[in-house]
Amino acid sequence: MTDKVELVNQHRSFATEAGENILSAALRQGIVIPHNCRNGFCGSCMGLLHGGEVEYESEEKLKGLSDEKEQEGFILCCKAMTKGDIQLDVETIDAVADIEIKTLPCRVHRLTRLADDVMQMEIKLPPHEKFEFHAGQYLDFLLRDGRRRSFSMANSPSSSEILELHIREVPGGSFTGQVFNEMKEKDMLRMQGPFGTFIMRSDNSRPAILIAGGTGLAPLKSMLEKVREEGCDRPLHLYWGARAIRDLYFDEDLREWTEDLDCLSYTPVLSEPSAGDGWTGATGWVHEAVMSDFPDFTGFDVYASGPPPMINAIQKSFPDNGLEQGHFYFDSFEYANDGD
Repeated sequence: MTDKVELVNQHRSFATEAGENILSAALRQGIVIPHNCRNGFCGSCMGLLHGGEVEYESEEKLKGLSDEKEQEGFILCCKAMTKGDIQLDVETIDAVADIEIKTLPCRVHRLTRLADDVMQMEIKLPPHEKFEFHAGQYLDFLLRDGRRRSFSMANSPSSSEILELHIREVPGGSFTGQVFNEMKEKDMLRMQGPFGTFIMRSDNSRPAILIAGGTGLAPLKSMLEKVREEGCDRPLHLYWGARAIRDLYFDEDLREWTEDLDCLSYTPVLSEPSAGDGWTGATGWVHEAVMSDFPDFTGFDVYASGPPPMINAIQKSFPDNGLEQGHFYFDSFEYANDGD
């Protein structure tokens, strides 16, 4: 049995199979609904149900769907399954529909500690293997026990033979523990990708505010690498939130980039500067620093990448300052904490 999902205002539809969630069905048929975590955490795949009914794979509370949104009729496509034909209002992104998702072996090319708890991992793909991705997308490492671990590419899509990842050590995490304590160059891994729809929209010239929290810098760095190659046609304001100076592992490079790119400004923000840092820059939560500098977000696009509390704070506060619906794009970094 199949059900029909009609996308309202888009004049197209797709079918779901029994036991298949809406996001998986859409992707299988070349229709890309915004998504990142695919686990019900980030809320990227939220859509408004106009007709019909859905059910969820489990009764567990979905972190990416508030009670208020659920009462208004919103669903998470990565977990919702149809109970008959439905009518759904959800964004689709054609720009990534033609990117092939591949499963490939890869080799650890280089490991470089960027900060106390951040490792730069460079992985090398098989020779002559073409791997295409959009700046801002991520890959999954496929672990032997069936689990996955997701990391954003931090390099430009034009340099895809060797992929750069920024990996934060999760306390007690088995995979990140291996990366920091056991893994070595030339070790073999399996990866799959690219995934995600956290990409810079190129169909407008609105100024953009880019907000990174910790290793959430990685996908934004990929976007900026591409901007450096292709040029910039709109103002870009990058804010990077970290705890102390020692955690700003790419600070010097970013300052140099602002000299190369007239369109780019950069503001680091420290939440817990050390007494010995001699820090005279912005302090506190990064989203509050942005609101202090930009009291009115009317006419801006906002791209944010980082931990869920940062993303949630932006979602709650920025609309009150003029951020228009449909102009907030985000990647919520939900770190696995179940033994990693």
